[in-house]
Amino acid sequence: MLYRKIAKRIEEYLASDSDRMLLIDGARQIGKSYIIRWVGQKMFSNYIEINMEEDKLGDRVFAAAKTINDFYIALSVVAGEKMKNKTSTLVFIDEIQAYDHLFTLVKFLMKDNRFTYIASGSLLGVTLKNTQSVPIGSLDIEHMFPMDFEEFLYANGVGELAVETMRESFNKRLALSDTMHGKMMDFFKKYLLVGGLPKAVETFVESRNIVAFRSIQREAHELYGIDASKYETEHNKKLKIRRIFNMIPSNLENKKKRVVIKDIENKSWKRSEDYSDEFDYLISAGIAIDVKAISTPTYPLIENSGKNLLKLYMNDVGILSGIFYRNNITAIMSDIKSINLGSIYETVVAQELKAHGYDLYYYDNKKNGEVDYLIDDADNLTNIPIEVKSGKDYNTHSALDKFLSNKDYNIKRAYVLSNEQRVYTENEITYMPIYYIMFFQNDSNVIEQLLD
Repeated sequence: MLYRKIAKRIEEYLASDSDRMLLIDGARQIGKSYIIRWVGQKMFSNYIEINMEEDKLGDRVFAAAKTINDFYIALSVVAGEKMKNKTSTLVFIDEIQAYDHLFTLVKFLMKDNRFTYIASGSLLGVTLKNTQSVPIGSLDIEHMFPMDFEEFLYANGVGELAVETMRESFNKRLALSDTMHGKMMDFFKKYLLVGGLPKAVETFVESRNIVAFRSIQREAHELYGIDASKYETEHNKKLKIRRIFNMIPSNLENKKKRVVIKDIENKSWKRSEDYSDEFDYLISAGIAIDVKAISTPTYPLIENSGKNLLKLYMNDVGILSGIFYRNNITAIMSDIKSINLGSIYETVVAQELKAHGYDLYYYDNKKNGEVDYLIDDADNLTNIPIEVKSGKDYNTHSALDKFLSNKDYNIKRAYVLSNEQRVYTENEITYMPIYYIMFFQNDSNVIEQLLD
């Protein structure tokens, strides 16, 4: 069983007797059903699972379930013998977005309080936008992502003690030993190849067969391409959504890494706002990570963001490295100078930060240049710039230097992440190894201090 951090959240919810249904949202192939099933079967003697996508394509037992009585009748058709009481019966509604009307039922099912419920959705953000009757106050939505680097380490046999020791070193801004640094860089490079799709990770752990886990990644990428416009009804919009999704790898190879608007339909007069719905679709579907441009970095960043200069990253670094390098591992594992891994490194950092609760922005200024990432710093009511370096020139960052020199921005700290072992702070910039990104968490210490 692969360790997933979200299991604790699911366990807490199932033990809480909450009057709100927990929905686990995220792209397909990231392990939502697996982890819910594992926790649910462990905690409930009567476990019922219904995949609504399969039902929609098959018998359509739940297609006409517009009332709770209709739902109970349909449920009894597939699992009547397991329908006991609330404390012993868990009903897992998998792929709930397949039927819009089920969202309307959520409020009434929870109010009726007959069973314990949990649900998942692969395109939940998209579906909820198109649902007329969203049960506000009856849903708790938890976003799930591919396995992060810490989870990857556990899957590969790294013990909790080792991870907690590294976390302590991170908190104290200390470097790891030569041996540990070498091991972590080796694991990190392998993570760039394998990514966080559970099936790919499991295959890697069991066989070390790159052909096998690359096949899984290709399949997932093709599936995401299909999902990219699955619930869009307008044919023209479907084509544009698919086009934008397919452009992500090539955009990341450009110097600016932005979405090239004119290339979407080969129309030079088009502007970013013409595709706002398409961008929202991909982001809501969980198959793309958005990073918005900021020119005036005041807190909170969302107040100054726009979509005119948007970057989109793949939701899984393993899929991206497979597109770029196929079955050749040398580019990543051997540090070939002629190979620029900048887009790979930026993708993995985006993936980690997003999974750890951050909204992502980047600094864009015609005069001063670009800074890779900006994240909110709630403790100091400002923001934190982050530069990602894949090469040896980790201490060369003119845009970041200019950014920090502007005292109006009130920046208290900045980070440069690279392959280098040393951890040190110089001119408000803390330099640390790239794998320490796994310990960045969107938590504020101010609230804890005030409440103590």
